[in-house]
Amino acid sequence: MTIPDIIIAVDGHSSTGKSTFAKLASKEFNLLYLDSGAMYRGVTLAAMELGLIGPEGELDLDGIRTLLETLDLKFVSTPEGSRTFIGDRCVESEIRTLAVSNNVSPVSAIGFVRAWVDERLRAMSRGGRVIMDGRDIGTTVFPNAELKIFMTAEARIRAQRRFDEMVSKGENPVFEDVLKNIEERDYIDSHREVSPLRRADDAYVMDNSDMTLHEETVWLRGLVQGKFGILE
Repeated sequence: MTIPDIIIAVDGHSSTGKSTFAKLASKEFNLLYLDSGAMYRGVTLAAMELGLIGPEGELDLDGIRTLLETLDLKFVSTPEGSRTFIGDRCVESEIRTLAVSNNVSPVSAIGFVRAWVDERLRAMSRGGRVIMDGRDIGTTVFPNAELKIFMTAEARIRAQRRFDEMVSKGENPVFEDVLKNIEERDYIDSHREVSPLRRADDAYVMDNSDMTLHEETVWLRGLVQGKFGILE
């Protein structure tokens, strides 16, 4: 199915499978996929490695601001797909650890960090034909996106998905810790002063608590056909 040169903004709660959904959609409709969450995770990882985040989560704001002046954070196309790099180093696995997850919401709530990430996302999206997922894509980064989707699911279901993903990577998480992280991130994301997580008024809601990936793809195909009058 051929669609116009549009931007699709995918927002929603953590661990709803936004990135997986957006990647599938990018292949389905031949769109460029950009993972905004990976950008925030990359900043968080770099800050942690420089000791700019303390053991109790305290943030060295001046240090993080200085870090951003030279941080070479980018997406690189590889045979396995788009991967997150800091300089010449692939950090795709490192940014998905629970340690980074526990710190990414406070870092992503910093106004100048969000401005830095937004600037890069907009630069990479010029010309359209982009699908991007995050927390404020349809409300702040691309408020005029042609199609906006807000994904949600029950907290325990999201925690189980995240738990299973971590186990599959050889980690040894505790389910209650993962659930606590999910609930804390929901609260921080929706209560931060800068670009809080919320559903855009014109966003279509997908509750995928009981949906398979195939059902999500079918749902999106029907939505795109109906919204843009594509008869296929």
